[in-house]
Order: sequence, then C-alpha cells, then structure tokens
Amino acid sequence: SGSRTLEPRDLSEQIKEVTKESHVRAENTELMLSFQRGQVTLQQYKLLLCSLYEIYQALEEEMDRNSNHPAVAPIYFPAELARLKSIEKDLEFFYGPDWREKIVVPAATQRYSHRLRQIGKENPEFLVAHAYTRYLGDLSGGQVLGRIAQKSMGLKSANGLSFFTFPGVSSPNLFKQLYRSRMNSVELTEEERNGMLEEAVRAFELNIQVFDGLQKMLSVPGNLQQQSSTNSKAVHSKTLQIPGTISPMLRMILGLFVALAAVVGLYAL
Repeated sequence: SGSRTLEPRDLSEQIKEVTKESHVRAENTELMLSFQRGQVTLQQYKLLLCSLYEIYQALEEEMDRNSNHPAVAPIYFPAELARLKSIEKDLEFFYGPDWREKIVVPAATQRYSHRLRQIGKENPEFLVAHAYTRYLGDLSGGQVLGRIAQKSMGLKSANGLSFFTFPGVSSPNLFKQLYRSRMNSVELTEEERNGMLEEAVRAFELNIQVFDGLQKMLSVPGNLQQQSSTNSKAVHSKTLQIPGTISPMLRMILGLFVALAAVVGLYAL
C-alpha cells in the first residue's frame, strides 16, 4: 500500500483534506453568510433546531443500533456527546409542550435523515464520517457559542441553549484528541476508507442543502430580513447580534466562528 504515503494516513486528516472545498462552499451559503454578519433571526435559530432534531434523531438512533459495530464502537460516546435530549429541551422552550406538532423541516433535512438511516442499515462504518463532522464541530464551538447566543437573543438563562452544552465533557480539546485517535485506530480496507471519505463529502453536501432549504423557507427572494412569516410577529425582528462594542474585525471573526461551529462543524486543529 505504498500509494497511500503521498496523502495523510490518519482518517481524520484525510477527511479534513477531502472536505476542504465543500467546507468553503458551506461557508458561502446564504444562511452561513447571515451568521457571519451577525444577522440570524430567532426564527432562523428555531428552524435550524427543528432540522438538527431530525438529523440527530436519525444519527443517534443508528449509532445506538450499531454501537457494537467494529467501526462505530470506538467512537460511540452517548453519555458525552448525544444531542437529541438537549435539542428536545430547547425545542420545548421555544415552541412549548406541543413542540412535536410544530416541527417543520425542508425536504433536504428529510434527505439527510434518510441517508443516515440507509447507511445505518447498509454501511454502518459510514456513520463515523457523519458523527465526526457533526459532533466535533458542535463540541468545538459549544461554550463560546452558547454565551454569544444567550447574549444576542436576550435570553435570561441558559434555557433554549442546551444544544451548545456538553456537561459530560470536561475538556473539549482532550476529548477531541481521544475521539480522533479512536477514529484513526479503526481498521478499514482501502475500499472502506475511500467510501468513508466520499461519505464525509456527502455529509457536507447534505448540510449545504439543508442550509439552502432553510433559507428558502425563511426568506422572500432577495431580502433575508424581510418579514416573510405572518406568525413570527416580533420574534422575527430579534436578530442574533454579536455584541456591538467589539471591533469590526473581531466581530467578523466571531461571526465566522458562530457560523462554522454552530452549523457546519468546525474542525479545530
């Protein structure tokens, strides 16, 4: 297998490499750009939570079912990483006790969930690519994002922000190192490895389609901030603002960080 020496051998490094271009495109979706400008409405955040609920429900059910699979077992950390219960708490906070009836998602989110369920049945090792992309990104941005979001949306407590907190992880950096080393230790054939890399690119593509789908649901063409929903009332005008007392450059960097970590999954080095 001398052909492999030209590229990074670690799976985590290879995934980073093959998803670079998709990462850039994801950053340039309308939804992501609105994050970067610090102009995400509460309505957008709530709709994003709805989609995250569908995605994590599929991902975590498939991870649970395949928890003894040789590729999944090493990176199966439900106590530390599982997001579904947190998202449910957040949805209940924003939508009330009957939140399940109010879940609305674009078709792209359903395609994403369907893909996760399909590979859970047919190629469980591919779940690793999706878990890595989502969980490590959420973990990278969690604490800072939670604080920014709380301040921005004027929330008096951490209610509605459970998605950003990982009580079971005391050191995100150490945990990410552990996760990567576990992931890199998984025995894969060349064919499985290539399939895994393709799946990582697909994970990004699916995310991009979800962002675009959410954007279409929310916006009147050409004007992101226009009141496009009759039932959102004042909520719609409350934007996720990054505090105005900081320099424009820092604001831009923070905005980019919010975008990457909250939505795509930030690969912290």
